[in-house]
Amino acid sequence: MRIVLYAFDHIEYTIQLAEALSRLEEVMLMLPQHKADWFVEILGDDLNMESYRQPRLRYPTNLLTLYGIIKKINSFNPDIVHLQGEHPWLNLTLPFLRRRYPLVITVHDVVLHVGDTKSRKIPSFVHKLSTRYADEIIVHGEKLKKQMMEKSNKLVNNVHVLPRGVNSIYKRFLKNEVREEDNLILFFGRIWEYKGLQYLIEAEPLITEKVPTAKIVIAGTGEDFRKYTRMMVHKEKFIVHNRLIPSSMVGQLFQKASVVVVPYIEASQSGIVPLAYAFKKPVVVTDVGSIPEVVDNGKTGYIVPPKDPEKLAEAIIDLLRDKEKRREMGENGYKKTEEELSWDNIAVKTIEVYKKALSDRCKSSH
Repeated sequence: MRIVLYAFDHIEYTIQLAEALSRLEEVMLMLPQHKADWFVEILGDDLNMESYRQPRLRYPTNLLTLYGIIKKINSFNPDIVHLQGEHPWLNLTLPFLRRRYPLVITVHDVVLHVGDTKSRKIPSFVHKLSTRYADEIIVHGEKLKKQMMEKSNKLVNNVHVLPRGVNSIYKRFLKNEVREEDNLILFFGRIWEYKGLQYLIEAEPLITEKVPTAKIVIAGTGEDFRKYTRMMVHKEKFIVHNRLIPSSMVGQLFQKASVVVVPYIEASQSGIVPLAYAFKKPVVVTDVGSIPEVVDNGKTGYIVPPKDPEKLAEAIIDLLRDKEKRREMGENGYKKTEEELSWDNIAVKTIEVYKKALSDRCKSSH
């Protein structure tokens, strides 16, 4: 089977999926040049990757980019085209692509999130185009499947649930092992309202009252960070990296952390949880979206209610006070990455989705 797998976003996810698929089938991976450059130093020579220049969204030169992408796809002559996420310009070409190739689309965020102004710049009708023209849709949780069924006209057997694989690619950037630092709490990723950083900041006085040496690392960029700075009661308890985090720094942050916190107030899923598991770190997450589907409460971490600083603080304090529990939960999380969250397992299940798309297309042509 010949597969084109391309993305405008979710780059680390797409690379790891492409690597696993390449061990089974013939794959061409297509990524934006400026994002592929983040990972090129750690990719193997056997990965067939094509990069393309991605203009700013408002530039009409996107049309030339699309022409080049479609030309490369046609030259490769795939059996399946698999898109990761959406792009407003490309979505306009989907009706034409679908005439020639079965389309599989992974929808990472079924609904737009509170405060995510970047995603909301794209008109809503453009989002609908990708699911409308997809032969098969992949989402990362049962709750997300229900949401997708509600917002699209797809049949239940055209929407597939596959977990988001272990985000272990950042381990390849590590030059030296970094020791865990006691009582270090990590919040990592894009900073938007729906990520719930406010409630971790509100939990800090409760945490440091019981664990005075605790500190919170905040690493990532997004909305104006000044509003979060104003919320901090004890600014000296926070270590802030409010910028795009270099790939070489990601592994260091996770190695140093005692616990990783995902305090979202709403969500589809999260790549932070499998990333924490890759580094054998326990997690504290909120009960939103499909995040609890990949957290075994009390075994790989804790699940707490959203928007509840007290419950969030209790779970964090419990882990900070018990090093052996953190170690055991971290090992349990890592075990999940070798089983249900392994890319080899996900690749096999993804190929089953491809086969269904091909079979249905074949039936409809007769």
